Amino acid sequence: MTTLHIEHAITDFGTWKGAFDRFAEMRQQAGVLAHRVYQPIGDPNYVVVDLDFSTPAQAEAFLGFLRDKVWASPANAPALVGTPVTSVWKVAPGTDGD
Repeated sequence: MTTLHIEHAITDFGTWKGAFDRFAEMRQQAGVLAHRVYQPIGDPNYVVVDLDFSTPAQAEAFLGFLRDKVWASPANAPALVGTPVTSVWKVAPGTDGD
């Protein structure tokens, strides 16, 4: 299991969520197995998104799509503030998720 971890500031959660939902089919086509959206308590203008994939290659490919097609376009990412912080994670060997 590989997770694409994304964090970024937003202007409005409702606007952000609408844009996020519009890309549901693209996430499915890219191989996203599951996703989670978090917000810090007390900060409605920040989101953390984890997208799970079978392979690191799928996660990296989808990250490229996000950078080139989604985040580069204000129409596709209307509530995005600044540049998202991203990383690709794997389950550590010998842990429960192994």
